[in-house]
Amino acid sequence: MIERTVYEQEHEMFRDSVRKFLEDEVAPHHEKWEEDGQVDRSVWLKAGELGMISPTVPEVFGGVGVDFRYNAIVDEEVARLGLSGLGFALHSDIAVPYIIHYGNDEQKSNYLPKLVSGEMIAAIAMTEPGTGSDLQGVKTTAVKDGDDYILNGSKTFITNGQLADLVVVVAKTNPELGAKGTSLILLENGVAGFTKGKNLKKIGMKAQDTSELFFENVRVPQSCLLGEENKGFIYLMQDLPQERLSVGITAIAAAESILLQTIDYTKERKAFGQSIANFQNTQFKLAEMDTELTAARVFIDRCLELHIQGKLDTVTASKVKLLCSDLQCKVMDQCLQLHGGYGYMWEYPVARAWADARVQRIYAGTNEIMKMIIGRSLVQ
Repeated sequence: MIERTVYEQEHEMFRDSVRKFLEDEVAPHHEKWEEDGQVDRSVWLKAGELGMISPTVPEVFGGVGVDFRYNAIVDEEVARLGLSGLGFALHSDIAVPYIIHYGNDEQKSNYLPKLVSGEMIAAIAMTEPGTGSDLQGVKTTAVKDGDDYILNGSKTFITNGQLADLVVVVAKTNPELGAKGTSLILLENGVAGFTKGKNLKKIGMKAQDTSELFFENVRVPQSCLLGEENKGFIYLMQDLPQERLSVGITAIAAAESILLQTIDYTKERKAFGQSIANFQNTQFKLAEMDTELTAARVFIDRCLELHIQGKLDTVTASKVKLLCSDLQCKVMDQCLQLHGGYGYMWEYPVARAWADARVQRIYAGTNEIMKMIIGRSLVQ
């Protein structure tokens, strides 16, 4: 493992506390939460006490006021242990930053302290049944009526959907303007007309609640508008690089962890009278994966440095998301193969990791969209 210069001593002290918390408070319960289809809310409150949730929130609003490296540490440690049920990354890296960046003082004061403590859980409702990665095609509407908006539409594949107390809803406030008529609306759970559909069953990430959301004549005050009206699409584009960096961080940490576990397994597993680690094919596969992960680690850490300097651009973020999620799936598949039949058994971490990894190439914009962004930058 190469030396990681992006982190300093205080970061590693924070990492130690995060790792201990996850090993003691989350890992022993994760299998049960997979059966339940969601984690216990109490773990959010416990994590909030340790400053693990949304640490970038300014101190004046109850946060720690640190940079994104602290988010990255939580993401890495969650991925290292395969605790994919925790929706901390969606909450801290994606949903809450919209309030930090675009919320007014009243919204920040009202919501951020509760979002930091774990008292409130956040989600962001972008994807719709007919849109997928095409955020310009959003059909959900928020139409003015007096001092209110009337919200109608539906969303799907919403992470933290069942547990969410606060949802950032992407809606069209002026459908005639297309993407330029998109706004962000803050919606609290329990408002009349807002309902949550079933907890969706997925190939992987089985402890992560992922839901359908429905809005039927939901009346919300215009004070729930996040930022300026019709600027929502711009806000989404500005914040997507951090989301894609978060995917890359999770991807490499998870792949590194499974590779180490696979190396140990090949040393212990015997076939044809010897350890399978002695076979040239095994050594070549391990060498290839380790080399590619080393290169990806250098890139992801450089992107993290750029991000905390405010210099991570859309194209570079697309590259890191594409490279790391593709590599994660490749590593998981090859590590599963080295486990043989046992790799296909759910009780083995590599099986869960393989199933969890596949969605990484889909969300935050599919990898095909990443190629389009990168490709256009090369020929324009």
